Amino acid sequence: MYEKQFDILKNTRSLVVSAIDGLSLDQINKIPEGFNNNIAWNLAHLVVSQQILCYRLSGLECNVSEEVINGYRKGTAPSPEKPVTEEELLYFRELFLNNADKFREDYRKGLFTEYNTYTTSMNVTLTDIGSAMAYNNMHEGLHLGYILALKRAIK
Repeated sequence: MYEKQFDILKNTRSLVVSAIDGLSLDQINKIPEGFNNNIAWNLAHLVVSQQILCYRLSGLECNVSEEVINGYRKGTAPSPEKPVTEEELLYFRELFLNNADKFREDYRKGLFTEYNTYTTSMNVTLTDIGSAMAYNNMHEGLHLGYILALKRAIK
């Protein structure tokens, strides 16, 4: 029923990864003047947000630790004193790509049967997995724009 939403998620994530491929770890961790975060934070934030919006609000266990969720959820910011390591970046990149397929697989298994209604900071009320998927895809597109702006600012 939501195959197109899964395709959009996968395509957006491919665009994000293509945008950051070839950047150095320093560039990915850099917070340019006029910005509140960096590319690393945006990548991890997208992993965490999708897990909260789609899994946690469906009453399912997230595929990332609570520590990761607390470090990158809405309202957090990267610490210039603690940049993301190469190992962490690879971890988030892998999760970012693989979770799109896992999400589709879990949906096809029928795991998303419940949803706890949630109103986002953009005043959009999510009532089921379909509205969560659509909102998440919009959110990922928004952050793709941020990532492209950050990329321009660091080059």
